[in-house]
Amino acid sequence: MAVATRAPLIAGNWKMHGTLDDSAELVSMLKKVVARPKDAQMLLCPPFTYLMAVRKWLKESNILLGAQNLSHQPDLGAYTGEVHGSMLKDVGCSFVIIGHSERRQFYGETDDLVAQKFQVAQAAGLTPILCIGETLEQHEKGKTESVVVGQMLAVLKTVGVAAFSNAVIAYEPVWAIGTGRTATPGQAQKVHALIRATISKHDATISSALRILYGGSVKSDNAKVLLSMDDIDGGLVGGASLKAEEFAAIFQAALN
Repeated sequence: MAVATRAPLIAGNWKMHGTLDDSAELVSMLKKVVARPKDAQMLLCPPFTYLMAVRKWLKESNILLGAQNLSHQPDLGAYTGEVHGSMLKDVGCSFVIIGHSERRQFYGETDDLVAQKFQVAQAAGLTPILCIGETLEQHEKGKTESVVVGQMLAVLKTVGVAAFSNAVIAYEPVWAIGTGRTATPGQAQKVHALIRATISKHDATISSALRILYGGSVKSDNAKVLLSMDDIDGGLVGGASLKAEEFAAIFQAALN
């Protein structure tokens, strides 16, 4: 379990799922689970179109609101279809997911673009959740460490290590997202320890406080053992976050 200075964070990435009615019911059920302050945090990241509604439903609850993406543009302007970080902040977001593997895979987001998004997110007052991780091909070729470190260094080069004092990293082995496959707790811990050690080379204090989430098919039946690892400080949860009982069970695992 995360050390005392790193309160576990359980983040739900709804991706492009749901309706207003589905979302309202889900939030209503989750609010009952997080009725009082706990030693862990729950974060919901709905689609852009539902952010305002979810913000309203979360009023007077301890559940946090985040977005799944944002524009890399530093200023407001004529960028049709884009959403600026200040707009996300304005509707109540405190976090934003940066560089999810699906953004990298389907929309061609490069390490440099992800670094830009990290930077503009913080400039808007948002806490970025930086997603890093290797594909199945890279995993099978033994390139996990080089890929993960390379993705981190691209951001470190742009923003500097001090920026990670207000950031979260999510390790998401791409081969374990939506596939039913999951890295073993030992495999996940090894990569999380590598991530922390990489930051520690630049600043040990920031490294010690940095929350690192696991994001590869986290479910109620594997959450407890994953979260028991020394360097796993929570989960970035996809499909399971759309099921109230399942997501609540994952959150409860972070409390034990």
